[in-house]
Amino acid sequence: MTVRLLSCLLLPALLTTAAAWAEESPVRLKPAPAHRTAVSGWLDQRLPELVDAYKHLHAHPELSLQELKTATFIARALEQAGWEVTRGVGRTGVVAVMKNGTGPTVLIRGDMDALPVLEETGLPYASKVQVKNPDGTTVGAMHACGHDVHSTMLVGLAPLLADLKDQWKGTVLLVAQPAEEVGKGAKAMIDDGLFERFPKPDYCLSLHVKHNLPVGAVGYTSGFAMANVDSVDITIYGKGGHGARPHDTVDPIVTAAHVITALQTIVSRRVNPVEPAVVTVGSIKGGTKHNIIPDEVKLQLTVRSYSDEVRKQLLDSIRQITIDTCKTFGCPKTPDVSIDETQFTPASYNDPALTRAAMELFTDHLGKENIVEFPAEMGGEDFGRFAKHLGVPGLQYRIGTQPRDKYEASLKPGADPLPSLHSPLFHPDPEPTVRLAVESMANLAMSLLQ
Repeated sequence: MTVRLLSCLLLPALLTTAAAWAEESPVRLKPAPAHRTAVSGWLDQRLPELVDAYKHLHAHPELSLQELKTATFIARALEQAGWEVTRGVGRTGVVAVMKNGTGPTVLIRGDMDALPVLEETGLPYASKVQVKNPDGTTVGAMHACGHDVHSTMLVGLAPLLADLKDQWKGTVLLVAQPAEEVGKGAKAMIDDGLFERFPKPDYCLSLHVKHNLPVGAVGYTSGFAMANVDSVDITIYGKGGHGARPHDTVDPIVTAAHVITALQTIVSRRVNPVEPAVVTVGSIKGGTKHNIIPDEVKLQLTVRSYSDEVRKQLLDSIRQITIDTCKTFGCPKTPDVSIDETQFTPASYNDPALTRAAMELFTDHLGKENIVEFPAEMGGEDFGRFAKHLGVPGLQYRIGTQPRDKYEASLKPGADPLPSLHSPLFHPDPEPTVRLAVESMANLAMSLLQ
């Protein structure tokens, strides 16, 4: 059976049609059967050692901004392949540069960090790592989001591109990025001079594993793919007192309840209905006992959008509604509405022309039945920060990880879904997943570097 092409009716603001593609600046990738054959032959010889590298990385995960051993492992592999390597960019990031004549500059990112998840896969190379959370509790650590595959891609690309230098011209930056899971790594590297200290790319590329896609398949989203992500903290101040004498108090819990209700009208009544937007109150904390009205209540929100204009509208509306509601209820102090810019992740936008050209390239290689379009998501990914910062085309595509029989079985009525990313049970099929990661990225990069 073949992969079923996904289709959905996206909102008009997100629709990407052939006509829309035609309006973009064209990106043309030269068909290159010669370098495709060379890449395939190289992987035939070197895949076993790359799978070993993957299993090592999987068994030794490190949390965000703690990726010291992972960065050292990657840096050594890149140095051994003859690249000019700089360590410690954005604290734990690694940048490797190879210049090979006149041509475009391509950035290829692989993220390194793992998650505080106790692995339950039962694999012989499963993580047994234990780490400390900020609160001092001990938790397991696991590559539950596939960053071990992404890092292995860099480990494979470095010697492959070095050995096949006669097949491409230009400059490549391999970027091992920390802290994607907390949305801080890309910004940290940019703030540390990524685009001042190293060549500025003309294209930014990355890939991400996908849990519900079979091995040998590539998924994509054209245009906006992932959302702006903001974290907002609100403190509502009241006047505490006895629960039996509410008239002597200003109840911040009642006030917070009205704020929460009013916040739901932002998306439903203020934002243009064709614009994606999310305002979610994920936490409300206040009070200590049944009969005590507290002095304050704290709220934590996650806010999602695509465009800068809608992001501003959401954040401004949250502030205005909160302040005005607190005035209405007579709160003794203006509420604190804090937007944590350090946790902001900008929307990821896949350049439509680059996306179309890449998918045509992959279709020629993998077959049309293995190219799957996915709708945009409201999750976050800080890879989009690189291309947005420079104003250049960027693309992140997805690769399948599951054996075909396992994938097909999951589609049957009543079947259990495949373990998702961030699940303690998630794991890719190593050999075909690693091969497609390196092979697809090498073919795409080398086609751009003509």
